[in-house]
Amino acid sequence: MKTLEALIFDVDGTLAETERDGHRVAFNQAFQECGLSWHWPVGLYGQLLRVAGGKERIRHYIDRYQPTFQPSTDTDELVVALHQAKARHFQSLVASNVIPLRPGVRRLIEAARREGVRLAIATTSAKDSVIPLLEHLLGPESPTWFEMIAAGDMVPTKKPAPDIYNLVIDTMNLNPSTCLVIEDSRQGVDAAIAAGLPTVVTVNDYTRSSAMPGACLVISHLGEPSLPFEVLWGEVNNAYYFSLDLAQALLPS
Repeated sequence: MKTLEALIFDVDGTLAETERDGHRVAFNQAFQECGLSWHWPVGLYGQLLRVAGGKERIRHYIDRYQPTFQPSTDTDELVVALHQAKARHFQSLVASNVIPLRPGVRRLIEAARREGVRLAIATTSAKDSVIPLLEHLLGPESPTWFEMIAAGDMVPTKKPAPDIYNLVIDTMNLNPSTCLVIEDSRQGVDAAIAAGLPTVVTVNDYTRSSAMPGACLVISHLGEPSLPFEVLWGEVNNAYYFSLDLAQALLPS
C-alpha cells in the first residue's frame, strides 16, 4: 500500500475564496485606476475564469469583448500595467479581511505538518499575490510551510497544461502516485491529471456545476468536524470531513 507523500494545493478558489470578491474586484479597481470604463460583473468573470492567468484573462477580454479598443500605448505594456495595478489592489483587499480561508484548509495543512506530509503549491497566480495571501490567512511564517510555491510565471504554459505540476514533481522529486492535489476548477483538474497526479476537487460558486472528469473525489469543501462536506462525486467511506486518512485512501492502489 502506498503512503501519502505530499499534498499539492491550488490557491484561488481552493485555499481561499479569492475569485469573486478578491481578484474580480481588484481587476475592476485596476481598470478604474487606469482610466478605463471596463467592468467585470460576477457572471462575466465566471466566463473569464475559463482562461487561466490574469494577464491572459485581460488579453482575452480585449480580444473578445473590446475588439475596437485602441490603447494609447502598446497593448502588452497596458496588460502588464493593469496586472500590476490589480496585484496592488488585491493585496489591499487581502489586508482588509474580505477574503476568507475555505473550511478545513488550516486543519488539513496543520495535520500534514504534524505527520510529516510534504506541502506544495501549484497556482496560475503570481507569487506576489500568493505570498501576502498566505501570510495574512495562515500566518506570517506560513509560506515556509510549503516546500515549493510554484507560480504561473514560472512555466511556459499555464493550466490546463500540466507544466506547473510537472515542475513541482521534478523539483521536489516526487512520485506522482503518492501525492494528492487539491483543486477547484476543470482547468486545474486537467493539468494535475495530465501530470499523473490523483486529484480532489473542492468546488466553489463558479465551478460547482462544472464536470470534473478524472477527479477521484468532488466535494463542496474540505469540511470540519462541525461542518460536514457535501459529496458531489466519489466515495468517502463514511467520512464527513477531509483528513489525511481519506487522502491516503484515495491514492491509486
